[in-house]
Amino acid sequence: MFFYAAIASMLRPEHWLEYFPDFMLQVMPIRILIPGFSILEIILAGWLFWGRKLMWSSGIAAILLALITIVNLNELDEVFRNVGLVMAALALFDLARNDAKRENI
Repeated sequence: MFFYAAIASMLRPEHWLEYFPDFMLQVMPIRILIPGFSILEIILAGWLFWGRKLMWSSGIAAILLALITIVNLNELDEVFRNVGLVMAALALFDLARNDAKRENI
């Protein structure tokens, strides 16, 4: 999902502007904001696939998705989808945390 969003936003940035809150669009130029966020998403996706420090990467993914959900509360379709993604990231976080506990026993 992070890879898709990153690639799609680089190919058609005008379609993704509505997902950013107004204050971000006023503070940072779009030509920096969209590619910068896309790079962050690609790094996060790669980190999740890599599987190292999975507790950290899934936690960051959950926080990022929660923030995206919060700033788009007026878009019910996005909220509905993103709540499921936040829960999936939290489930991955919990699995990674339990694995880390087992390794330390």
